[in-house]
Amino acid sequence: MRHWRWLWSCCPGIGPVRLRALEARAQAEGMGLEDCWRLPRDQLREMLGWSSSLLDRIEGYRSRHGVNPDLRVPADLVMVGDDAWPSSLDWIDRPPLGLFLRGKRSLLACLQKRQAVAVIGTRAASSHGQRMAFNLGQELAVAGWPVLSGLAEGIDAAAHRGCLKGGGSPVAILGTALNRVYPRHHESLQESVGHSGLLISEHPPGTSVQRGHFASRNRLLVALACAVVVIECPEQSGALITARIAASDGCPVWVVPGDAMRWSVKGSNALLCEGAAPLISTDVLIRDLGPGPLTSVGQQPLRVTESKASLSCSQRELLKLMDQGTSVEELSLLRGCSLGCVVRDLLHLEVNGLAVCYEGNSWRSVQH
Repeated sequence: MRHWRWLWSCCPGIGPVRLRALEARAQAEGMGLEDCWRLPRDQLREMLGWSSSLLDRIEGYRSRHGVNPDLRVPADLVMVGDDAWPSSLDWIDRPPLGLFLRGKRSLLACLQKRQAVAVIGTRAASSHGQRMAFNLGQELAVAGWPVLSGLAEGIDAAAHRGCLKGGGSPVAILGTALNRVYPRHHESLQESVGHSGLLISEHPPGTSVQRGHFASRNRLLVALACAVVVIECPEQSGALITARIAASDGCPVWVVPGDAMRWSVKGSNALLCEGAAPLISTDVLIRDLGPGPLTSVGQQPLRVTESKASLSCSQRELLKLMDQGTSVEELSLLRGCSLGCVVRDLLHLEVNGLAVCYEGNSWRSVQH
């Protein structure tokens, strides 16, 4: 059944709703998806009432694959019905048919039990918001909690970098297929998350980048998290919608209070008026959550403090040269060394949460 479900799910026009309708109708008729594959077009139309245009697409798809199609399922796919499938996804709006994975599949055990903390916020984050996200990601990591986010610009990326710095297991829900990186300058960060944690996408390889996919991934974040932390977000933002979905589903929402005069916190501050818990200190959240699922029995969470003492002279010099949006080329000229040397030092600073790369390959230092 799993193999036939995968085959049908790849058919143009067959999404989660239609596939479930097909399965239900087939079961009522005493058939399986394999039998439906071989049904004549007219019988399919009579059984399901689907439109002629959809049936045309199904006919084209079936003719390309033949009577005995290739039923191999991708090795990186977990599907509905699999033992590792997080059942909380079955109850959301438009549940996915499957998830493509890269990284530590063992983290699915945490996600099945909703033992992860989602950290979300705006792409256009202030330096304060990014510091908060980085520190929270770091301290959640050392407390044994997987940090769940979307790997977007701003708050998401800062939380993931903090989790990596704390030696933790970041989990990123992508709005693209696993074989794409968006934004493109997050290539090294996405690779690091896939190595130390888990990358998840509901989109098969080759799927084009679509704006709606970035918003739709938020429903997965809520379904897999035991708590949602909003660091900073404006009004009418995706993070604001995500937080309200979480609150309506009974998932605890925490919010970092922000400067009332800053546009990028008007949405998150509004959540405080709607009953969200104010996050004044990461210690409060961690005490409320308790030891994370990745904490060894008897192990006490350790606080990690940022230190620049271990940096090389060239890396410390690079931090001093950064201003608001310094490019790699400008840094190379200021340093009087090759682009390769600058890039190597920048990647070291990024992984350690001391520098952030923005769109256009511009860099800023992050002060802790």
